[in-house]
Amino acid sequence: MAKLFVLVGVPGSGKSTWASNQEWAKDCAYISTDKFVEAYAREVNLTYSEVFKEFMPTAVKLMADEVIKARAKGSDIIWDQTSTSIGSRKKKFNMLPDYYKIAVVFPIPDTIELARRLGSRPGKHIPANVLEEMIKSFEMPTKEEGFDEIWTAV
Repeated sequence: MAKLFVLVGVPGSGKSTWASNQEWAKDCAYISTDKFVEAYAREVNLTYSEVFKEFMPTAVKLMADEVIKARAKGSDIIWDQTSTSIGSRKKKFNMLPDYYKIAVVFPIPDTIELARRLGSRPGKHIPANVLEEMIKSFEMPTKEEGFDEIWTAV
Protein backbone atom coordinates (compact mmCIF):
# COMPACT_ATOMS: atom_id res chain seq x y z
CA MET A 1 0.00 0.00 0.00
CA ALA A 2 1.32 3.42 -0.95
CA LYS A 3 2.07 5.85 1.86
CA LEU A 4 1.05 9.47 2.28
CA PHE A 5 3.25 11.56 4.57
CA VAL A 6 1.36 14.71 5.53
CA LEU A 7 3.74 17.33 6.92
CA VAL A 8 1.90 19.25 9.64
CA GLY A 9 3.37 22.53 10.86
CA VAL A 10 3.38 26.28 10.55
CA PRO A 11 5.69 28.07 8.12
CA GLY A 12 9.25 27.98 9.42
CA SER A 13 8.75 24.83 11.50
CA GLY A 14 11.13 22.78 9.33
CA LYS A 15 8.85 20.80 7.01
CA SER A 16 10.70 21.40 3.73
CA THR A 17 14.11 21.04 5.35
CA TRP A 18 13.07 17.75 6.94
CA ALA A 19 11.70 16.40 3.64
CA SER A 20 14.88 17.29 1.76
CA ASN A 21 17.03 15.55 4.39
CA GLN A 22 15.26 12.17 4.31
CA GLU A 23 17.38 9.79 2.24
CA TRP A 24 14.52 7.27 2.09
CA ALA A 25 12.22 9.92 0.61
CA LYS A 26 14.16 10.44 -2.63
CA ASP A 27 11.74 8.20 -4.55
CA CYS A 28 8.60 9.78 -3.09
CA ALA A 29 6.48 12.26 -5.03
CA TYR A 30 7.06 15.62 -3.36
CA ILE A 31 3.83 17.65 -3.36
CA SER A 32 4.00 21.36 -2.55
CA THR A 33 2.56 24.60 -3.88
CA ASP A 34 5.72 26.42 -2.79
CA LYS A 35 7.88 24.78 -5.44
CA PHE A 36 5.53 26.06 -8.17
CA VAL A 37 5.30 29.56 -6.70
CA GLU A 38 9.08 29.74 -6.29
CA ALA A 39 9.70 28.55 -9.85
CA TYR A 40 7.24 31.05 -11.28
CA ALA A 41 8.74 33.88 -9.22
CA ARG A 42 12.20 33.05 -10.61
CA GLU A 43 10.79 32.87 -14.14
CA VAL A 44 9.27 36.37 -13.94
CA ASN A 45 12.14 37.78 -11.86
CA LEU A 46 9.98 38.65 -8.85
CA THR A 47 9.87 37.44 -5.27
CA TYR A 48 7.67 34.71 -3.82
CA SER A 49 5.64 37.32 -1.95
CA GLU A 50 5.19 39.46 -5.07
CA VAL A 51 3.63 36.60 -7.08
CA PHE A 52 1.92 34.67 -4.27
CA LYS A 53 -1.61 36.07 -4.50
CA GLU A 54 -1.74 36.08 -8.31
CA PHE A 55 -0.12 32.69 -8.87
CA MET A 56 -1.42 30.61 -5.96
CA PRO A 57 -4.60 29.40 -7.77
CA THR A 58 -2.39 28.12 -10.60
CA ALA A 59 0.02 26.53 -8.12
CA VAL A 60 -2.88 24.71 -6.42
CA LYS A 61 -4.06 23.35 -9.79
CA LEU A 62 -0.54 22.23 -10.71
CA MET A 63 -0.18 20.59 -7.30
CA ALA A 64 -3.50 18.73 -7.69
CA ASP A 65 -2.42 17.50 -11.12
CA GLU A 66 0.81 16.23 -9.59
CA VAL A 67 -1.14 14.35 -6.89
CA ILE A 68 -3.29 12.68 -9.56
CA LYS A 69 -0.18 11.56 -11.47
CA ALA A 70 1.50 10.23 -8.31
CA ARG A 71 -1.67 8.38 -7.33
CA ALA A 72 -1.93 6.81 -10.79
CA LYS A 73 1.66 5.53 -10.44
CA GLY A 74 1.03 4.29 -6.90
CA SER A 75 3.88 6.46 -5.64
CA ASP A 76 4.51 7.22 -2.00
CA ILE A 77 3.81 10.91 -1.43
CA ILE A 78 5.24 13.58 0.85
CA TRP A 79 2.71 16.42 1.02
CA ASP A 80 4.49 19.56 2.19
CA GLN A 81 1.97 22.23 3.15
CA THR A 82 1.05 23.70 6.50
CA SER A 83 -1.85 21.20 6.91
CA THR A 84 -2.52 22.61 10.37
CA SER A 85 -6.28 22.05 10.33
CA ILE A 86 -8.38 18.92 10.22
CA GLY A 87 -10.27 20.39 7.25
CA SER A 88 -7.13 20.91 5.16
CA ARG A 89 -5.99 17.37 5.90
CA LYS A 90 -9.40 15.92 5.03
CA LYS A 91 -9.07 17.33 1.49
CA LYS A 92 -5.82 15.42 1.10
CA PHE A 93 -7.39 12.23 2.47
CA ASN A 94 -10.27 12.58 -0.01
CA MET A 95 -7.80 12.68 -2.91
CA LEU A 96 -5.93 9.61 -1.63
CA PRO A 97 -8.45 7.34 0.14
CA ASP A 98 -6.47 4.12 -0.34
CA TYR A 99 -3.17 5.43 1.01
CA TYR A 100 -1.60 4.55 4.37
CA LYS A 101 -1.57 7.95 6.08
CA ILE A 102 1.28 9.18 8.27
CA ALA A 103 1.24 12.61 9.91
CA VAL A 104 4.67 14.11 10.49
CA VAL A 105 4.16 16.84 13.09
CA PHE A 106 6.55 19.76 13.38
CA PRO A 107 6.44 21.53 16.75
CA ILE A 108 6.07 25.29 16.62
CA PRO A 109 9.49 26.82 17.29
CA ASP A 110 9.79 29.42 20.04
CA THR A 111 9.16 33.00 18.95
CA ILE A 112 12.83 33.94 18.50
CA GLU A 113 13.71 30.83 16.51
CA LEU A 114 10.61 31.13 14.34
CA ALA A 115 11.43 34.77 13.58
CA ARG A 116 15.01 33.77 12.70
CA ARG A 117 13.87 31.02 10.34
CA LEU A 118 11.24 33.15 8.64
CA GLY A 119 13.68 36.04 8.36
CA SER A 120 16.16 33.84 6.52
CA ARG A 121 13.80 33.58 3.52
CA PRO A 122 14.46 36.63 1.35
CA GLY A 123 11.41 37.65 -0.68
CA LYS A 124 9.05 35.37 1.23
CA HIS A 125 7.14 37.33 3.84
CA ILE A 126 4.23 36.00 5.89
CA PRO A 127 2.26 38.77 7.59
CA ALA A 128 2.36 38.49 11.39
CA ASN A 129 -1.43 38.30 11.68
CA VAL A 130 -1.56 35.39 9.19
CA LEU A 131 1.15 33.51 11.08
CA GLU A 132 -0.56 34.17 14.43
CA GLU A 133 -3.84 32.82 13.05
CA MET A 134 -2.09 29.67 11.79
CA ILE A 135 -0.54 29.11 15.22
CA LYS A 136 -3.82 29.78 17.02
CA SER A 137 -5.82 27.43 14.78
CA PHE A 138 -3.27 24.58 14.82
CA GLU A 139 -5.04 21.25 15.34
CA MET A 140 -2.93 18.27 16.35
CA PRO A 141 -3.49 15.31 14.01
CA THR A 142 -5.13 12.20 15.46
CA LYS A 143 -5.79 8.63 14.43
CA GLU A 144 -9.50 9.39 14.81
CA GLU A 145 -9.34 11.80 11.88
CA GLY A 146 -7.82 9.08 9.71
CA PHE A 147 -4.09 8.85 10.29
CA ASP A 148 -2.59 5.38 10.59
CA GLU A 149 0.55 6.73 12.29
CA ILE A 150 1.64 10.02 13.82
CA TRP A 151 5.30 10.94 13.97
CA THR A 152 6.92 13.93 15.64
CA ALA A 153 9.78 15.44 13.65
CA VAL A 154 12.95 16.25 15.53
